[in-house]
Amino acid sequence: MLKEKKIVVGVTGGVAAYKACDIVSRLKKLGATVDVIMTKSAMEFVKPHTFQALSQNPVITELFETPRHWDIEHISLAQKADMILIAPATANIIGKVANGIADDMLSTTIMASTAKIVFAPAMNTKMYENPIHQTNMDKLKALGYSFISPQSGRLACGDIGTGKLADVDTIIDYVLASRHEKKDLEGKRILITAGPTVETIDPVRFITNHSSGKMGYALAEAASNRGALVTLVSGPTKLQPPPKVEFIPIKSTLDMYNAVMKRFQQQDIVIKAAAVADYRPENSADIKIKKQDGDLTLTLVRNPDILQELGKIKQDKVLVGFAAETNNIVEYAKAKVQKKNLDFIVANDITQQGAGFGVDTNIVYFIDKAGNIVKMDKSSKSEIAHNILNKAKEFL
Repeated sequence: MLKEKKIVVGVTGGVAAYKACDIVSRLKKLGATVDVIMTKSAMEFVKPHTFQALSQNPVITELFETPRHWDIEHISLAQKADMILIAPATANIIGKVANGIADDMLSTTIMASTAKIVFAPAMNTKMYENPIHQTNMDKLKALGYSFISPQSGRLACGDIGTGKLADVDTIIDYVLASRHEKKDLEGKRILITAGPTVETIDPVRFITNHSSGKMGYALAEAASNRGALVTLVSGPTKLQPPPKVEFIPIKSTLDMYNAVMKRFQQQDIVIKAAAVADYRPENSADIKIKKQDGDLTLTLVRNPDILQELGKIKQDKVLVGFAAETNNIVEYAKAKVQKKNLDFIVANDITQQGAGFGVDTNIVYFIDKAGNIVKMDKSSKSEIAHNILNKAKEFL
């Protein structure tokens, strides 16, 4: 619930503005106090009266309109907000804030606020991928602003690609997860692994898996926001590492093994969210293997089990594993907890819709070394990340 939370929702001009109606409604139902600021372009898509009815508060549209209270409205909103959520966020508003431009009510309020600022971008694919826009986002991320990544799919303009406003459930889950962002992990050292590993066959071919790294990166961002000193060891992904996180890029399972073992003794918590390859080619060719008549036999050898090796030297550190399964989820996960000397494991069925690789949500089981099992229904990976950290704290 969001009782006593004060959230300012900024609505900018775009077809996705109608989805902001659902966002405001959901926030109100969760108990938040919601104020809405609309840009002039946003009013071309949704009328202010709609948001006024949903938020049960006057909607602000003009920087110099007659004030309802004797205060400077944008300063008042900026000071009282716990969060400013811009959804949808156009390239225009992101560019303005990134370059210090404050020429309307929304940009002025953002610039005057010390609250958590969250952008949920929505725009044409070419605009989203434009290097100027990407530079603006990177600049804001480095300054501590947050982003809810857009989805890929068919856009209103007919293009297919990235730029579609994140699902409303994902946005609401992100807001809910943000309630946990107190500095309760201040000074704790947390190492997180993420993404897939890549095992080279020859200069052209390799063995890998479908991991996108989203769960591990969500954990790194959540832990950093809560004050932890985070090291993120990641295989190749398309994700941007969170700011203020020590980032160690790797390729193979042996690379990850070496990076983790080198840093393990300095950590308080280690969370192994990466999907590592269990096997690698016995021999990696220096030149491309040419196609020949008949079959090709590829001999694989066992990679080190990083999690099991950590369990052997665990001592008083908190060790958390992941289990991505397709069947017998709980049984396999319980066995891993005991075999690898884990404090708890996070298990999920990758065949379920809305769970597993490449999506922004997951459905997981928490299984600890005492045999306790808690299921967490479909939630954003950000919300799950905070719950993992909450549970890890119990074992410190």
